[in-house]
Amino acid sequence: MPVTIGALREGAPHETRVSLVPEVAEKFAHSGARILIEKGAGTRANFPDSLFKKVDWVDGAAAVLSAADVVLTVQPLTVEQIGQLKSGTVVVGFMQAHSRRDEVKALRDRRITSFAMELVPRISRAQSMDALSSQAAIAGYKAVLIAANHLPKFFPMLTTAAGTIRPSQVLVIGAGVAGLQAIATARRLGAVVEAYDVRSATREQVKSLGAKFVDTGVSADGTGGYARELTDEEKRKQQEVLDGRIAAADAVVTTASVPGRAAP
Repeated sequence: MPVTIGALREGAPHETRVSLVPEVAEKFAHSGARILIEKGAGTRANFPDSLFKKVDWVDGAAAVLSAADVVLTVQPLTVEQIGQLKSGTVVVGFMQAHSRRDEVKALRDRRITSFAMELVPRISRAQSMDALSSQAAIAGYKAVLIAANHLPKFFPMLTTAAGTIRPSQVLVIGAGVAGLQAIATARRLGAVVEAYDVRSATREQVKSLGAKFVDTGVSADGTGGYARELTDEEKRKQQEVLDGRIAAADAVVTTASVPGRAAP
């Protein structure tokens, strides 16, 4: 029997992504797999059903969950959805396991093998599977465009017959993948950019993009390229410096994150 690979229509508000695009679905089909997709799964991602070839369509997520050997998803499955899976099913997607204990317990109890794409290590060998970095880069880019759209002034310096308009001041908090993309995008739009990160290694990266690094005297280098959580004293010292920079900024983009914890 061929392996059945299922993809769902995402139900979370404002979620426009889809876990399986037509090109990859066709490759799976050519390899001998049966592809089962919920109708309208790719519509919000601008992949209408007509673009998918050699796939079987079903109405409703339950029909996919109960039949698939491998389930592809973007947002984590709910406890109810996990209960509809066959024992031994493999689930691939963003799991948010640190904050979804009930879902993790349900996966364990149902003997479901799950692959959390956000936990793929950021190393060269795994680069083609690094879903977190790709999404972070998009988020950093888009965050600056959203800020520019909402800000009631221009990002770049403009000279007009009425005088010269000073460039906007942008502060980026967090200089990981998303933050560096935000810095680069804000600079391309002509803003004067400052950036802060608790990891000292990012100082040169920030400067290489033409931004000024905000030094608070706090360093919190962690493992795996992430920062550790700050102590209360470090947070106080950090905030004292950042308060002044935030007050002077026209736009603030926050991209910092701590794995398994709420973003600061």
